[in-house]
Amino acid sequence: MDAAPIGIFDSGLGGLTVARSVMDKLPNERIIYIGDTANTPYGPKPIALVRELALNVMDEMATRGVKMIVIACNTASAAVLRDARERYEVDAGIPVIEVIQPAARRAVAATSNRRIGVIGTEATVLSRAYLDAFAAVPDLTVIQQACPRFVDFVEAGVTTGQQLYDVATQYLRPLKEADIDTLVLGCTHYPLLTGVISHVMDEQVTLVSSAESTANDVYAKLVDADSLRSDSAGAPEHEFYGTGPVDEFGMLARRFLGPVVGKVQHVEV
Repeated sequence: MDAAPIGIFDSGLGGLTVARSVMDKLPNERIIYIGDTANTPYGPKPIALVRELALNVMDEMATRGVKMIVIACNTASAAVLRDARERYEVDAGIPVIEVIQPAARRAVAATSNRRIGVIGTEATVLSRAYLDAFAAVPDLTVIQQACPRFVDFVEAGVTTGQQLYDVATQYLRPLKEADIDTLVLGCTHYPLLTGVISHVMDEQVTLVSSAESTANDVYAKLVDADSLRSDSAGAPEHEFYGTGPVDEFGMLARRFLGPVVGKVQHVEV
């Protein structure tokens, strides 16, 4: 048994969708969540800068004694996974879980017509990380679409409204025209917009979020390593941090995740 916390990080609020799934699947585990709100969004930034920012946050988590790091950000997963696994898994013995491969596996299992759409940030789309993840699957057509403004809406706490609907209609039109039957929400912010995305795409299209599949990978890794927190350890006390101003971040985090968030603290990385 291992009472150390699980570290989860994202550029901002989006990774809370992964944190929620991990909490649901592993309610006895402690979570340390860091939102790099001083540098959000990651999507428009150069890959090299995203790599630097993400490693800074993960270094902070490692100093806090986490037993696992979850990169709850598609852009960061695309930018830093190889470096992160060498730096933390190989050198420090801290497993690293990311969000791209779990989502890709789920999408392949869900599609019937073998036509899959992927929406993500500009950096995630340009990285071709999802195309690489699907590359070994035969007879599969994958259509990507960058949706950069979606992150701005979520970070502002906007999940409904005409302006969001109009932007979503514009972004998703090429995917509708491509006759996809499965859509990967290739950014952990996007599950917070499933209402408008599902409405625009039609309910016949299966939306795939990486959150639940990533939580499954977290569970499996901890079980295999016999690193689950003991039932006798008491109720877990989660910690939430932001690298930027925390008042608005805390308010929005509690809106999306509930009172479990408590007080959000500022952290320098």
